[in-house]
Amino acid sequence: MNYRHAFHAGNFADVVKHVVLARILFHLAKKDAPFRVIDTHAGIGLYDLAGDEAERTGEWRGGIGRIRDAVLPPEIRELLAPYFETLEAVRGLHGPSAYPGSPLIAQHLSRAQDRLIFIEKHPKDVIALEEAVGRDVRAKVIALDGWTALNAYVPPKERRGLVLVDPPFEEKGEFGRMAEALARAHRKWPTGVYALWYPLKNPVETRGFLRALKETGIPKMLRVELTVRRETEGGPLAGTGMIIVNPPWTLADEMDRILPHFCRILRQTSDAEWISTDLTAETQR
Repeated sequence: MNYRHAFHAGNFADVVKHVVLARILFHLAKKDAPFRVIDTHAGIGLYDLAGDEAERTGEWRGGIGRIRDAVLPPEIRELLAPYFETLEAVRGLHGPSAYPGSPLIAQHLSRAQDRLIFIEKHPKDVIALEEAVGRDVRAKVIALDGWTALNAYVPPKERRGLVLVDPPFEEKGEFGRMAEALARAHRKWPTGVYALWYPLKNPVETRGFLRALKETGIPKMLRVELTVRRETEGGPLAGTGMIIVNPPWTLADEMDRILPHFCRILRQTSDAEWISTDLTAETQR
């Protein structure tokens, strides 16, 4: 596997994924009871947007580079506050070009009573992740295959929490693997929140994935997508998608409010569009 997220950190897909993650964690933290975060494909946790990899692609300029300075209504700024506050906190610690991966976002938005498990299978990335996470007694970095971890670590003893599944999609069959892994995990822990990220590159694969999810019979699945250009088979990344199982009850409304602004700001062509819908209620295609 040759995927390295440092080339793509802070791009439009990261922004959408991390805003969704921040909103879910914000809602989980409203109740005093502790929650668990399980990040199955955690990466290295911290990225440098001035580093060689990020500068070579410049993808962050079309993502966080646009959103950070965009003119947004106050009510949208309020919804994005957990994400922006995390970004500023990480930059305060690591410098102005730092960008947090999902582990550092989870760290910042969780509380003393919460627990965090970050899974990464690549040995060098595990070392970098441990350094990024630091000596946080709430957090544990585990060197393990993410799909194995998804089955092994649910249900958590807290009984509340979030599983983030964000594979690199560099291997064949990842869409099918994700649908099957979710079905197994959901049978073990049906009340947990699951957030699954997927790329929008191949319309045929995307439709097959969504059908497979519907066939699991899992209720309460929110589908969130943003395409910045037309999705064509074999083309470059056109958009970003997330499926949220058991979403916080206001999340769908929040996405309906946020995504039109993201579509306007992040679009690369006039074909850009967004979706926020109940997957379980969609007509089978």
